[in-house]
Amino acid sequence: MNNQHHSILLVDDDDLLRNRMAKALTKREYNVLTASNYLGGVEIIAQQKPEYAVVDLKMAGKSGLEVIRTGIRHHPKIRIVVLTGYGSIATATDAIKLGAIGYLTKPADIDDILDTLRKDKRPNTAKKLTPPSLARVEWEHINRVLNDCDNNISAAAKKLGIHRRTLQRKLQKYPPLV
Repeated sequence: MNNQHHSILLVDDDDLLRNRMAKALTKREYNVLTASNYLGGVEIIAQQKPEYAVVDLKMAGKSGLEVIRTGIRHHPKIRIVVLTGYGSIATATDAIKLGAIGYLTKPADIDDILDTLRKDKRPNTAKKLTPPSLARVEWEHINRVLNDCDNNISAAAKKLGIHRRTLQRKLQKYPPLV
């Protein structure tokens, strides 16, 4: 299949990951555009109007959610998938409400990303989401706080109001599925 006429924008502040994805998409004959931050991504969307975009959620400066919000204003037909290492139901819901067509956690396979981008329609945001379990909400909150503390266990434990060893035990458990 010839994808050369399809353009795809990659917005991610991780140079290695962005370059690896660009290489894989170029091999699949996509016209690949890249940006490392909000400003670069929005500028490319406004000027070059790519068909697709893969946007990292967490970046220095403005987040991927801001790229979606501004990008869709400049180019309403762009199909955006959010890619993140810090997945949560709340951010997935926010991304979909802003106009993203999909939300994948890192590491995501290029074929999974492309399958999500090619889906026929945007998801129905009117569908009711099943609320996550208390265990899942706790796990997501702990990981968000830990990430905000640059993975410093002591700082995160202090922010959470729990003992450092308790936090370490909680982090050793697998995330709850629901």
